[in-house]
Amino acid sequence: MPVDMRKSFYTLSGIVTSAMNQDVRSGGVFIFVNRYQNIMKILHMEYAGLLIYHKKLESGRFMLPEFDENTTSLTIHWNDLMMMVQNIRIKTRKLKESNINTQIVNNLP
Repeated sequence: MPVDMRKSFYTLSGIVTSAMNQDVRSGGVFIFVNRYQNIMKILHMEYAGLLIYHKKLESGRFMLPEFDENTTSLTIHWNDLMMMVQNIRIKTRKLKESNINTQIVNNLP
């Protein structure tokens, strides 16, 4: 699903609601990555309101876990999210129900 990295709080929240069929207020962490995988935005609702973390790599790409590009949702461990943000390779492992609900959207051409 194409996502413009210039989008901010309310537009990204709209994508979470309409394209992912999720509620941004659910406590989930929603990740948006551009098509070159060098810019990442993380949207999260905290007690006081919406929060966006924005990271742009000077070189290289974020190392994303393997996922089916036809899906809009992927559940990963919090530690794996932190490793993605720190640009560390994530090992493939079977995910469990107790994991944090995290969404990844690729920005396609």
